Amino acid sequence: MKNRSLFTQSLRAQIFCGLLIAVATLGLTSCQEILYKFPQFTFANRPIPPSLLANRVMVGVTANGGGSGSLQILDALNDLRGNIQGTKLSFSISGYSSGFPNLILNFPSEITGYVYSNTLGDVQIINYGKESVTGSAGSFPTKSTGLAIPPTFGHIYSAEEGIGQLGIIDNSTGRSYGLNLPNVFQVVVNTGDSVVLAMVRNSDAIYRVIKLNANTPYATSTEAIANVTGAVDCEPFNLPVYCVVAVNSVNPAAPAAPSTFDRPVNAYFSLDGNSVYVLNCGPECGGKTAGVTYLQNGALQVNTYTNNTPANPNAFLAALPVQGGVTAAVSDGTTLYVSGQQIQPDGLLAGNLSTINLATNTITSVTSISDGTHTKMLFADDNTLWVGSQLCATGERAARAAQGITDQTANYNCLTRVALPSGSTPISASIIPAVSQSKSNTVAVPYPNTNQNQFYYGDLTGLCWVQTLHKVYTAYGGQIHAFNTADGSEINNKNITIQGTALDVAYMDAFTDAAN
Repeated sequence: MKNRSLFTQSLRAQIFCGLLIAVATLGLTSCQEILYKFPQFTFANRPIPPSLLANRVMVGVTANGGGSGSLQILDALNDLRGNIQGTKLSFSISGYSSGFPNLILNFPSEITGYVYSNTLGDVQIINYGKESVTGSAGSFPTKSTGLAIPPTFGHIYSAEEGIGQLGIIDNSTGRSYGLNLPNVFQVVVNTGDSVVLAMVRNSDAIYRVIKLNANTPYATSTEAIANVTGAVDCEPFNLPVYCVVAVNSVNPAAPAAPSTFDRPVNAYFSLDGNSVYVLNCGPECGGKTAGVTYLQNGALQVNTYTNNTPANPNAFLAALPVQGGVTAAVSDGTTLYVSGQQIQPDGLLAGNLSTINLATNTITSVTSISDGTHTKMLFADDNTLWVGSQLCATGERAARAAQGITDQTANYNCLTRVALPSGSTPISASIIPAVSQSKSNTVAVPYPNTNQNQFYYGDLTGLCWVQTLHKVYTAYGGQIHAFNTADGSEINNKNITIQGTALDVAYMDAFTDAAN
């Protein structure tokens, strides 16, 4: 009995000690903050990535100007290179080693990215869930000046100006084709992969891709070119599959006019999928009249050619001259916003944003924005539109700065924040960052790049919208700069600067593909 009593006392003591340990452990864990937490059901059932970051910006980085490259990941929620705990100093895409990753084609809806290397000419596939390279999508024989991939991933299209070739990788057959098109420098494709358009340097023509119907085969490309109206080339030589054809766009009001295009440089597809807006660069590119040519998608389809249908139907819908210039565009469905440059009396170029009412086909406003070649446009939080460009230090604003003018008209930086109209508030634009070289009120850039230029960041080569967090991230003058959408103020970039040169950025966790 005595031994049993001692055993009972010992058991009670063990239970009591266990309870004390449990209470102490509970107290300690209740004080810990879970720094990275995902909901039980993630958006669109997306996988939780290895980094445990929910708001990731991917950065294309080169370390030495082309020989090596990497894809870094930033925490855009907390504006950090690593994690909050400091146990991980940086994150990156594993398996990536191509040099000079200067172009990210971002598909967050598909949890996939395609990254082009301007050094190797290859396209790598990035799995956003695994944060790793999953393989090569293919490569091209020379540098691409324009690359287009639809979200269906059925094809990859490349404009290779150096060899005058429009490259096509057909993922449905695993074959590649090279269509001869001298001086081709740009290619675009719609989301359905049903319309592919290509532009040629210093030309007023535009071209489309057609796939020869299996029921109307041609023995050789020579035979195909002879029978397909407007065909420039068909490949391969024996049993050709694809042809590149001049777009027929005759304005019925002026059928004798040589072309409805004027130095076309890009195209933007309407949100309803019915139209395509060809962007005519005009005087900015050595032409006569900048503007937008509206084409009907139905006349441009890749897979509609047969011997029993017109090989080159008229695609023309309308045309609108835009005096302010046109090189880039974005639409909200009712308004088309186009950016470009206009030649000034002194011969220099000045940037403008023009708004076009799509219902009436009229220009409703023209607003001065940053100079330079405009290539980046996207909507963001707080009813804003952001416009990025390159070579801004060669325009009218830089000339004003050189003349000693110190107001905002002499701010020649390459990023513009546009506050869109709301109620009675009209559209307004401001150059970001706001600088002034006035001797009495000098305002420098907040966080200079390594060149220590106090008033100019440099080219804007990457732009993405960090949705719902009221931020945009940029590759600006070779470094990462982030801005608040509410007022355009810059976020301290001390903890998001990268080693090397930032070439492009992409928001990996966007709700839609339109955030980049």
